[in-house]
Amino acid sequence: MSLLVKNGRIITAVDDYRADIFVERDTITLIGQQLKMEADQVVDAQERYVFPGGVDPHTHMDMPFGGTVTADNFETGTRAAAHGGTTTLIDFAIQTKGHSALEGLETWHKKAAGNTAIDYGFHMIITDIEDGRLDDLRTLADEGITSFKLFTAYPGVLYVDDGTIYRVMRRAGEDGTLICMHAENGIVIDEIVKQALQEGRTAPKWHALSRPTLMEAEAVQRVTAIAQQAEAPVYIVHLSSADALEQLVIARNRGVRAFAETCPQYLFLDHSHYEQDGFEGAKYVMSPPIREQWNQEVLWRGLQSGDLQAVATDHCSFRFKDQKTLGKDDFTKIPNGGPGVENRLAMVYTGGVGQGRISLNKFVELISTAAAKLFGLFPKKGTIALGSDADLVIFNPRRKETISVDNPVTHHMNVDYSAYEGFAVEGFPETVISRGKIIVKDCEYVGQKGDGQFLKRGYFSGLD
Repeated sequence: MSLLVKNGRIITAVDDYRADIFVERDTITLIGQQLKMEADQVVDAQERYVFPGGVDPHTHMDMPFGGTVTADNFETGTRAAAHGGTTTLIDFAIQTKGHSALEGLETWHKKAAGNTAIDYGFHMIITDIEDGRLDDLRTLADEGITSFKLFTAYPGVLYVDDGTIYRVMRRAGEDGTLICMHAENGIVIDEIVKQALQEGRTAPKWHALSRPTLMEAEAVQRVTAIAQQAEAPVYIVHLSSADALEQLVIARNRGVRAFAETCPQYLFLDHSHYEQDGFEGAKYVMSPPIREQWNQEVLWRGLQSGDLQAVATDHCSFRFKDQKTLGKDDFTKIPNGGPGVENRLAMVYTGGVGQGRISLNKFVELISTAAAKLFGLFPKKGTIALGSDADLVIFNPRRKETISVDNPVTHHMNVDYSAYEGFAVEGFPETVISRGKIIVKDCEYVGQKGDGQFLKRGYFSGLD
């Protein structure tokens, strides 16, 4: 099959020009002005941007958590991602304590294989690794799992101590892999939570109030110091606050190879959502929690300056009516996480490019290119170039939509609410192409279950 995308304005992280794109099978083979190629399919991108497909490096599909399982599995979650202009995501496989990480990888392969609408890879969450199992990390890297996530949060569940962090980071530095860190001081947070419950403070807002920004900042400072000692790169996931960003900048200025993502929820939502009447605040219970509004502009400046490298979603969806309500009388039992894999491109374009905070090139860098580079996917993913995978988004900068659970154009996630209910966006993905195949056409899904492929990712090479 061949495909010709005509008349578009092509935007990458470094380019901005008008041209046609010719695709053979799944690869871009020719880019030029007014191509006269015969093609099996033609897409007219007149008055549209053509972006490389979005790369979301942080999602949780079909993940057990808090006595339930995320509402989106790999079929529903990746289909929603496709609607939003994301053509690649990296999900998290989990090592069960006392078992090999290789077993965890096999479990997640079974969940995803044959079910995804778009291409996907895995990070591996490490929960338990002694010296005798460190060779598993190299075996995983040989299987294309070249990044590992560790937690300083959730004691007794996902938390690992500083010795384990150092041990894994040191091996990562030797092997050329990347460590992702959930950075919150879970030990202190548990004490704050205990005090809140003793005082009868059980409403959803206490989830946020028991996870202060200082405990995020402390953990960022600690894990970047450990990374420096271990001579390893580190990537902070879902950085949410000005306090945490300050510590990241200090580490980067000290020469630490420290990188970070933030998420749309921290750029557009604020603590007032927890103060809604009744149990509505539970919709926004996630870790780290959303912060006071003034943090938002600090995070945007971090994206502008390059101190924050990417915008991911941390998509971790739970239905409100029968999952979030597990914590009706105790905020600690509310499943942590929110939906958003579908909304990232439209939200960041509207709040970033539309409001003059970032350029078109920076937008592409944040939603695609940087993640592709950091996680061993570039240049097959994350750009529009000869030899790259034909992952393309035909984006209408003038299309207006209001994000809502009731809007069939903006909501395809398997949840009964939208985290961004009522947000007006201007700029929207209309046609999405994955490896040369049109999977979304004029905002309608035309792909098939199983279109996506597992991606064996390369080793860490930074952003160069």
